[in-house]
Amino acid sequence: MNKLAGYVRLLRPLHWSKNIFVFAALIFASQKYLFDVKKIAESFEAFICFSLISSFAYVINDIHDIDFDRQHPKKKDRPLAAGVISIRSAWVVAGILLVLGFVSGFSVNVLLGLVAVAYLVLNILYSWYLKDHVIVDVMCIAIGFVLRALAGVVAIEVPLSPWLMVCTFTLCLFVGFGKRRCEIAVTNNNYVLAVDRRPVLVKYTLEALTHLLTISAALAITTFLLYTMDPQTASKFGTNYLIYSSPLVIYGVFRFAVLIQTGKFGGPMELFAADRPFQVTIALWIIMVAIIVHQGPKISALFHRLNGLY
Repeated sequence: MNKLAGYVRLLRPLHWSKNIFVFAALIFASQKYLFDVKKIAESFEAFICFSLISSFAYVINDIHDIDFDRQHPKKKDRPLAAGVISIRSAWVVAGILLVLGFVSGFSVNVLLGLVAVAYLVLNILYSWYLKDHVIVDVMCIAIGFVLRALAGVVAIEVPLSPWLMVCTFTLCLFVGFGKRRCEIAVTNNNYVLAVDRRPVLVKYTLEALTHLLTISAALAITTFLLYTMDPQTASKFGTNYLIYSSPLVIYGVFRFAVLIQTGKFGGPMELFAADRPFQVTIALWIIMVAIIVHQGPKISALFHRLNGLY
């Protein structure tokens, strides 16, 4: 690995895909915003802000965990753990990322900058303390995604939807417990080895993680179903057809739950990047939701006319 490739890997650009949650507000806020150039630009600025801040958090985490990473079967190849990049250079990169991240955030508006600060504080607390506390560690991951969604809301200055926050939290809680279960499965279900790689796993058991996955999956699906059936949702989009996207949501949640326990993937992001059926499911759901949300009244009127013909 040369130094340039090492710096790129240090930033973990693959994980920037997590920041697509900032676009949730653009899709679900109002039909008019999806084609508003100014709102789209502001959403992209929020995406850039959180990508830079999240890369800063990854660099800081790698600095803090360098000794643990050197003992990990996969993380030992990370640039810092492998010695490709020095700790001093990593601190310089982290400083640049932090400055650029806050500049991009506060340049949109003060609220986006403050949400970015909250996200940064959460990541630092997580990396240095909270990740060693059972359940709290996964809740921190979920709250991080909620802050991403909130960033999208404040960036385009639309009313905050409690449903957006709740659905994001429950879904990401499920993904977070899946990540913990995956960390055990990736070591061929060698629980002792897994605990050596991430100390907090000593406070989890395989049975407990299976139950937590089941419960959080049910919460995520139920929350989404309640959102689609809320009369205010139908009133907002001009149709209640959003519920017809639920089979894709259920399939995606179930497929994730199955694959994350196979040991074939190092984490959720690897699964998202490698599993084609999962990618197709997400793409179909996004397309379906975008059509329903932004063409709801027209779709509803069309079906009413068709029903009148029979």
